Amino acid sequence: MSTFKNADGKSVLLKMVKAIQDNKAYLGEVDGLIGDGDHGMNMNKGFSLFETRFQDNTITFSEGLNELGTILFNEIGGSMGPIYGTILMDMGEAGENLDDIHLVDLMNMLEAGLNGLCTIVDAKVGDKTLVDTLSPAVNSLKESAAANIDFAQALEKMKTSAQEGRDSTKDMVAKFGRSSRLGERSRGVLDAGATSCYIILAAMAEGIISVLQ
Repeated sequence: MSTFKNADGKSVLLKMVKAIQDNKAYLGEVDGLIGDGDHGMNMNKGFSLFETRFQDNTITFSEGLNELGTILFNEIGGSMGPIYGTILMDMGEAGENLDDIHLVDLMNMLEAGLNGLCTIVDAKVGDKTLVDTLSPAVNSLKESAAANIDFAQALEKMKTSAQEGRDSTKDMVAKFGRSSRLGERSRGVLDAGATSCYIILAAMAEGIISVLQ
């Protein structure tokens, strides 16, 4: 059964950082269609702060998730800081005692993040939020774990499920946040949070695949 070392997770974290940096403008464009357009800027600020502070430090995957989450929670503007901060900090806490991270461990970490999010927001699948990306990703990992699928293959399946979840938000009407004021006019556009969540999960998956043993 494939696994990766928690201690080898720094490269995964930096891959997530680069993915957000590379998509800063795109996220701003998506958010600007039905929001205030600052999602890319805020996310880039938080992830880049993490890179500046920890790129020269030894840090595990779970420690890095917690540190990144803390930065997002405390130091970026908008509603997404506390949302992503909670997800990442709860993921990090769930994995803090692990030396090796297996598929089931990552599934438990992502589910802890989703559960943490659900304690601070009421959003459900279908409400045009990042839950529409994160929940299918968690479910995909659960299905792969139950079927004893190889870790790398499970991560590819997770990426596909997350992408489909992101894409599903285009036909939804926003129920939360600034865009919810638009009602039907919010239909036809991807949700910015769902979009950034896919970018993060895809980069995480690709980073983990590169360090699997």
